[in-house]
Amino acid sequence: MGFALRSFSTSTVLTAESESFGFRQVRPGEKQELVKGVFSSVASQYDVMNDVMSAGLHRLWKDEMVSTVGLDAMISAQRVSNTDLRLLDVAGGTGDIAFRLIGKLERLGAFKEQEGAVTLDVADMNQDMLDVGEARVKEQTWASEEVASRICWTQANAQELPFPDNHFDIYTIAFGLRNVTHRDKALKDALRVLRPGGRFLCLEFSAVEIPIAASLYDLYSLNVIPELGHFIANDRDSYKYLVESIRTFPKQQELKREMSEAGFRHVSYKNMTGGIVALHSGFKI
Repeated sequence: MGFALRSFSTSTVLTAESESFGFRQVRPGEKQELVKGVFSSVASQYDVMNDVMSAGLHRLWKDEMVSTVGLDAMISAQRVSNTDLRLLDVAGGTGDIAFRLIGKLERLGAFKEQEGAVTLDVADMNQDMLDVGEARVKEQTWASEEVASRICWTQANAQELPFPDNHFDIYTIAFGLRNVTHRDKALKDALRVLRPGGRFLCLEFSAVEIPIAASLYDLYSLNVIPELGHFIANDRDSYKYLVESIRTFPKQQELKREMSEAGFRHVSYKNMTGGIVALHSGFKI
């Protein structure tokens, strides 16, 4: 289970097609397996580490993302139209976004209606992360068999999702896009599986706006977080990668441009906590 990034050889001969893995460049096709190894290593402590690393702020960021989905209006429209409502959470293995979505839907009475169906698919490349999420279902306040049956857990790559075209109303991905090998492919596949009018929401670490705050954040994340990973999860190297992957991820405007190039329209973003994270939004027209 322990995955040591230190086993990677820095003497690898690279090509123009090499891929970014943190601050390193690796051979084409190698990043996917390395990322799988990282998340297999951290799966059991992933949610605990999120709390420690963000001082609990990740909970507020995720709450804001789920609020932005606009489930109240979607359920009201569904009751009028008598159509199904399909949600997809990608890179959502441990269930943090899925459980928030399901909890909100349950409070809205979405599962009491006979007309139309409300379903949620959770896709993640790593089975260990999915196993953690499925095990957490029984801890949720809404954890009835009926509600839990609306969640489908699928091992899948964001670049090649095993879902039909024009299938989902909402696609969410939180802190997962930076671990994808080819963002352009993942964004295009997100567009493919969304229905016309469907919405893509991406919550991801981004570029801090205030220079002095950015310097302090860099100092904390690059030096403290890997040590916290070592202390809490006995895995310094995986958390070192996670921090480095933030530094190599596009800034807000660049990701906005990539989303537009993939075919999304009405693309926008909202910074949170001074730009430590940003919530990007785009629609399929």
